This record gives sequence, structure tokens and C-alpha cells, in this order.
Amino acid sequence: MKTVNIHAAKTHLSSLVEEALAGEEIIIAKAGKPVVRLVPLEKKDFRCTRGALKGMVWIDDDKFDDPLPPELLKAFGVEE
Repeated sequence: MKTVNIHAAKTHLSSLVEEALAGEEIIIAKAGKPVVRLVPLEKKDFRCTRGALKGMVWIDDDKFDDPLPPELLKAFGVEE
């Protein structure tokens, strides 16, 4: 764990970010007191898989294909 003051952190931010990405935890201190920890973000797995939303989405069979109400068509600039 490495501790640097705010002025040094501003001056060397890009190199501190590289160190954090390499796995080092960086503590930024103000007046000698630790105030912030610089660590890399966790990478989330955002892969979309077939069926991931199964059971979470529901479409009403009898209303899905019904024509839109006249006031909604008018809002989209479509005349009947």
C-alpha cells in the first residue's frame, strides 16, 4: 500500500492510476490523514445470453397487437 499527498497525486495521477491498475492500492492523504483509496474498478461480465430474461418479461397476449389509441397516434403525428 502506497500513501501520497493530494499535491503529489495531482502531479503524478496518470502514473498512480497505472500502479493501481497493476494491483497496488494507493491511499491519498490530506494533511497527512488518509482520505481516499485509489483502486481499479471491478470488471463486470456483461455477456448477454439467450434466455437471460426468461420469466422476467411478460407481454399480454390480448393487448400486444391491438391498434394504438387515437390520442397516442396523434402524439406521434399519425392521423387515423
